[in-house]
Amino acid sequence: MKLRNVFALFATLVAFCASGALAATDKASKQAEVRKATAAALEKFYKAQPKLKSDVAAAPGYAVFTSYGLSFVFGGSGGSGLAHDKASGKDTFMSMAQASAGVQAGISQNDVLLVFKTQKAVQTFIDKGWEVGGGGSASAGAGGKTAGGGEGEQFVSDATYYTITKRGLEVGAAVAGTKFWKDKSLN
Repeated sequence: MKLRNVFALFATLVAFCASGALAATDKASKQAEVRKATAAALEKFYKAQPKLKSDVAAAPGYAVFTSYGLSFVFGGSGGSGLAHDKASGKDTFMSMAQASAGVQAGISQNDVLLVFKTQKAVQTFIDKGWEVGGGGSASAGAGGKTAGGGEGEQFVSDATYYTITKRGLEVGAAVAGTKFWKDKSLN
């Protein structure tokens, strides 16, 4: 089996397990939980970088995810969130998965914020999802405190990508790929 297939399988498994974190039994309850997690994550981003509040307000759209991950040489994480299209005022519920390889070990809970620069980027993200690959990171974080790459920004395909490590501890350096897609069960 190719290494890429191993990453995809591992990321899918982690995403499946992370989806179990939403223990609600029906669609409306799960949507409410995602919205609540999104609002909490946005507040953490605004507290960490107050300028983000005006950036999000001025953007044509944004997406927020909470992910859970595990790594030991190979890593994976998965989670859920939503993308907001300001033009339509509509929220689209989405999922994400990430696979990584490198000198790494740990478990973590992260928040991810994407601030889109164009309406086309918002629509492409919602309609087709994204695959972001080839990125590298180095981070260490515990109890919401991060060092290195645990909190910061990256520029990806007409969007700015921010992460904050909420809980856990991750140490190391890795190359990772991330995939985002619509959650058919929540839309």
